[in-house]
Amino acid sequence: MSSSSRPQRVRVPWRVVASTHYGDAALAVYVKVAGLGLRPEGCEAGVSYLSGLLGISRSGAERALTQLMRPTPDDDVVELVSYRRTLPGGRGTTAVRRVRATARREPFVWVPTTAPESLNPRQLRAYVAISYAVATGHPLSLSELGEILRHRSGKRAGQPLSDTAVRRILTSLEDLGWISVNRRAGYQGRHAYTVHERPTHLALTATADLEEGSGPDLGDGSLATEEVPTTDSPDDATAGGFIRRRRDQVVARRPVDNRVPVPSVLKSAYTGPELTLAPRIWQVLEPVHVLMAGLSQWEARTVARAIGHQLDEGCEPERLRARLTHRFASTEPIRSPYGWLIKAASIRRGCGLADCESGVIWRTGARCEVCAELRAPRRPPPYPPGPVRPPSPGPPAWHECAECRAPAREPLSGGLCRACRPRTPARSPV
Repeated sequence: MSSSSRPQRVRVPWRVVASTHYGDAALAVYVKVAGLGLRPEGCEAGVSYLSGLLGISRSGAERALTQLMRPTPDDDVVELVSYRRTLPGGRGTTAVRRVRATARREPFVWVPTTAPESLNPRQLRAYVAISYAVATGHPLSLSELGEILRHRSGKRAGQPLSDTAVRRILTSLEDLGWISVNRRAGYQGRHAYTVHERPTHLALTATADLEEGSGPDLGDGSLATEEVPTTDSPDDATAGGFIRRRRDQVVARRPVDNRVPVPSVLKSAYTGPELTLAPRIWQVLEPVHVLMAGLSQWEARTVARAIGHQLDEGCEPERLRARLTHRFASTEPIRSPYGWLIKAASIRRGCGLADCESGVIWRTGARCEVCAELRAPRRPPPYPPGPVRPPSPGPPAWHECAECRAPAREPLSGGLCRACRPRTPARSPV
C-alpha cells in the first residue's frame, strides 16, 4: 500500500489509551479532534457534530471533552485546549480545539481518523491497544488487554474486563475487518494480531455497545515494562497525511415531542438549536412569563436550567412557583429581568435546612428556629471576674504631742514629744 493511498492518521499519546482517567469516549473524541485539527484553522466542530459523527450521546461527548481539557491528577497534563469564540448572547462561532503537541520520545500510536466513526469507543480502545502492542513488538495477552479496557460503569467500575468479554471484543473487531487474529500463534500460546489501517471488507453495521457512564479511576495500566522502542511512522514528513474535506453533517434540531415550544416573543436572531422548555419548568415560570418575554434565547435557557436544577434536587414545583410569585409582587422596579431572575428570584433564602424558605418551614408554615436563633441579637459575653486586689494602704497617720500639739511621724512615748517630756536630774558621782 503506497503512502498516497494511506488513510489519514493521527498520533495519539499512549497515556490517553492506558490512563484510567480517560473514558472510552475520550479516546474517540481525541482522535477525531486531532484529525480535524490538522487543518490550519484547527478543529471547529461543535459538540453536536462530534456526537453525531462518533455515534455517541451529546452528554458523552461533553464529558469526554471535559476529561481531555482537565489536568490528570498523576502528571497534570492537559491533552486538549479549547478557545471559546461565542459571544455572551449566544451568537458567534463554535470553539476552536487543538490537541497537545506530543514530545518526540513520548510513547504514542498511529490511529486512522476513520476508526472512531465505524467502531464504538470500547472497540476503538481495544484496536488502539492492539496497534500499540504490534508496533512495539509486545506479545499481548487477554488479561493485559482487559487491564487497558476495564469496566467504566456499574458495580464493577474500574475492574479489568474478563477474558470472555475481551474475546467478544476481538471477535467483533475481526468481523468488522479492522484486525486479523492468528489464534495461539504467538509467544507462549498468545494470539498474533495483524492491524489494518482500514477495514478489509465493508461492514453494514457495528455493535453499538457504547459503555457510557462514569466510574472510579483505580490506576493506570501499561503494556510495556521496559524501554519502549519508537513507534514513529516511516513517512514522518507527511505525518498528518492528507486532509479530507467532509460534507457538513445535518443534525436534527427539532424540539422534543414532550416539550413546550417557547412563544414567538422569545425568539431572536439566534443561530443555535431551537429553544424548548419542559412543561414542568414552564409551569413554574408562569408568574414571571411577562419577564421571560424580554429575554434572549441564551438567557431564557440559562433561567430554565437554574429552575430545572432545583427541581432535580427535590424542590417542589409549588414552592418555586410561590417563591417567584411573592418576590415578583414585592419587587419594583425590575431593571434587569435576566439578572433578577437568576440572582434574586430563583435563589432560596434561609438557613441550611432544606425545608427553610426565607425563615419559614415550607411544609408546616412554622417559624424556623434556626433562622430565629441566627437573627437574634448577640450579647457580648461578660468578662470573667478578675482576682481580688487587697486595699491599697492609705497615707501614713500623723501623731501629735499632747502638750504642744507638735506633729510627729513616729508614735510618741507617753503621748509627749521629746521637748515636753520631764527631764530626770542627773546623778552626782559618789
